[in-house]
Amino acid sequence: MSSTHIISVYDEELKYLTRRISEMGGIAEQMVADSVRALVNTDLALAQKVISEDIILDEAEKQINEKAIITIAKRQPMASDLREIMGSIRIAADLERVGDLGKNNAKRVIAISGSGMPRQLARGLEHLAELALMQLKDVLDVYASRSAEKANVIRERDNEIDAIYTSLFRELLTYMMEDPRNITPCTHLLFCAKNIERIGDHATNIAETIYYMATGAQPVGERPKDDSANTVGAPAN
Repeated sequence: MSSTHIISVYDEELKYLTRRISEMGGIAEQMVADSVRALVNTDLALAQKVISEDIILDEAEKQINEKAIITIAKRQPMASDLREIMGSIRIAADLERVGDLGKNNAKRVIAISGSGMPRQLARGLEHLAELALMQLKDVLDVYASRSAEKANVIRERDNEIDAIYTSLFRELLTYMMEDPRNITPCTHLLFCAKNIERIGDHATNIAETIYYMATGAQPVGERPKDDSANTVGAPAN
């Protein structure tokens, strides 16, 4: 077998990983968007659709991992090629988890449906979800370009989602204190809000992986955080 042919096959293996990551990203984005839409509209059919689609992401992650392991074993890649393959494994894991979080929110739609939840409570999640989805979309665009600079910019935006999450956390607690009938639906919404905030964290993880793939180094400094929900209601010292 000629070396040219070997290189061509190797390139196709790397392109396969890139293509499958992009496909996973598109599915994960849609699952999250649909889960929030189902929550706001109490759409049980859409929630069930999101739940059923999770298996697609699980299978895609499995295929990426298998292809990556086989490629490493056959090609013994080094430097940027090895970072590319290992990065694919890490990003696939983050996208699979994003799908899990969307599925978990879809399951909450079913739990909330019989509680008579006022729609305005669910709408409070929409802005948080918009930011998280924008973060996810932008980082997938950066994955296509492998821009370390843009990846670092996305990493620096993580605190925006944290701040909105903390604000929403306080708002939901207020609803719960004002009317005990809101406790059950608001508890579910608190879990949904945390899931969405975690989606932003996974998008930031992907940004850090892209930075490493492009540069061979980890981003400098701690990622910015502005999540103070754990201090809400705590006594001042």
